[in-house]
Amino acid sequence: MKYRRNRINESVAHELNDILRSVKDPRVTDNFVTINAADVTGDLKQAKVYFGCLSGDPKEAKAGLVSAAGYLRRELAARLNLRNTPELSFSHDTSAENGARISGILKDLNVGTDIGKDETVE
Repeated sequence: MKYRRNRINESVAHELNDILRSVKDPRVTDNFVTINAADVTGDLKQAKVYFGCLSGDPKEAKAGLVSAAGYLRRELAARLNLRNTPELSFSHDTSAENGARISGILKDLNVGTDIGKDETVE
């Protein structure tokens, strides 16, 4: 049963990414919002959608997504053949930003430059 939920989660995230291209709200289009993941409950009534934005304010992007939730849900129902179309709630995902921050710290430390070099003196 868990396999089915994972497939549904991936399908919801994929379809929402496609649907976001047609959203006209400037709070969403100007902030370059992407859907990173979705977590649908077992009864398919609720879905928590994790989004990231490449530029702009995440609070503005979230307000735009909440405003477009009805449209997103209607389009999702048309594209996916599910018994129930879940109600969408949005949460800002900061994992990409955290990864970039950690990568920057590692670059500053020059950790990866000494790996693979032979330290023998002849």
